[in-house]
Amino acid sequence: MPATTPLPVTLTGRHVRVEPLSPDHLDDLFAAGGGDDEVWRWQGGPTPHSAEELGEKLAALLADARRGMYVPFAVIHRASGRAVGWTTYMDIDTAHERLEIGSTWYGRAHWRSAVNTETKLLLIGHAFDELGMGRVQLKTDHLNARSQQAIARLGARREGVLRRHRRRPDGTWRDTVYFSLLADEWPEAKARLEARL
Repeated sequence: MPATTPLPVTLTGRHVRVEPLSPDHLDDLFAAGGGDDEVWRWQGGPTPHSAEELGEKLAALLADARRGMYVPFAVIHRASGRAVGWTTYMDIDTAHERLEIGSTWYGRAHWRSAVNTETKLLLIGHAFDELGMGRVQLKTDHLNARSQQAIARLGARREGVLRRHRRRPDGTWRDTVYFSLLADEWPEAKARLEARL
């Protein structure tokens, strides 16, 4: 069966709900991570220091989504009912049965919690089990050790590094570390993630 294009969808776990991102999430998102330089350090742009600045980032992401570049999601912490970050499906190629999960951030209060693990469990599972993808990739800055460790804990394999891949906002050059999971690797990775939760 050929892979299908992802559409906005709501996926619910025990700790998080992943739902289509909208401007209605702005206040929660700013409370979660607005003005925090460490949250935005690796996001490819200046830290939003006001709800208006974060709203501009959100609006730009939604505009790119309307052009088919992303399928963006708000990550809702179920215990509080509040949005604590966002993530996307991107680089979607159904002909080659692949997509990327990226542009992800969470408020610092939710780092090293169940939030990232379950968000990725829901999104990766949806990509393989419902969309028919054969490959899910994730990438990060080679200096972002925390992100690389989080991706590796998902069971993704490090594939390599694209050198001098992207210019950072400060003008320096980023090397990009690529990771992936393949469909036949997913059952084992899924079992490990479910056990961690």
